[in-house]
Amino acid sequence: MKDSEMDHLLTPAQKRANKRDAKKRAMLEDIGSTLNLKPVKEKRKRKPMSEEQRIAAVERLAKARANRPPPKNSSVHPDVLALPDDHPVSYVKVKEWLKFAKENRKAIKHQAISKDSKERSEFQENEAYIKNLAIYIKDGVWLDYRYGKNGEGRTTQVCYTLAYDANGNPKRDIGTYYPDIGMMWTEEVRDEMNNESKSTSGYY
Repeated sequence: MKDSEMDHLLTPAQKRANKRDAKKRAMLEDIGSTLNLKPVKEKRKRKPMSEEQRIAAVERLAKARANRPPPKNSSVHPDVLALPDDHPVSYVKVKEWLKFAKENRKAIKHQAISKDSKERSEFQENEAYIKNLAIYIKDGVWLDYRYGKNGEGRTTQVCYTLAYDANGNPKRDIGTYYPDIGMMWTEEVRDEMNNESKSTSGYY
């Protein structure tokens, strides 16, 4: 007697179990037949190169690298990219400073919510330095008063166009560099120039 003729004697749970078993057998048969139809192809081993072939391959690779165009830094401002590597704020240097500042942020991130105002200030200053360095690389505008890996340098204002008072005397600010006199305007420089020519110098 066939199994199908005995189905009416099985409980619903036994019928479901038989169906699951039948599906499993059918699936295993399908998998076995598929594997038999697609044997694994043995991978051929590459023949080792001779010394002459190896040297020729190295030369071809070096030539291809030499002819490869330089990478396009589309996110870097052309003026920044044009600066030589030894320039005080070259792209190479500023990129390293930005990387260092970001690493430092990870080390002091807990200070962002510190109860110590000095620690919070240190974190905030580092955040501002990161933003200003990124802006300089993208837009070519230096916004920070600091420069250097640790922000140890200080920038100086330069006046290229003079303003004059009502008497025709140039206006000068302490701490600003003026190319027309070739130096930074300080209280000492102001007093010295005023003493040298009180009547005609025009420096105040």
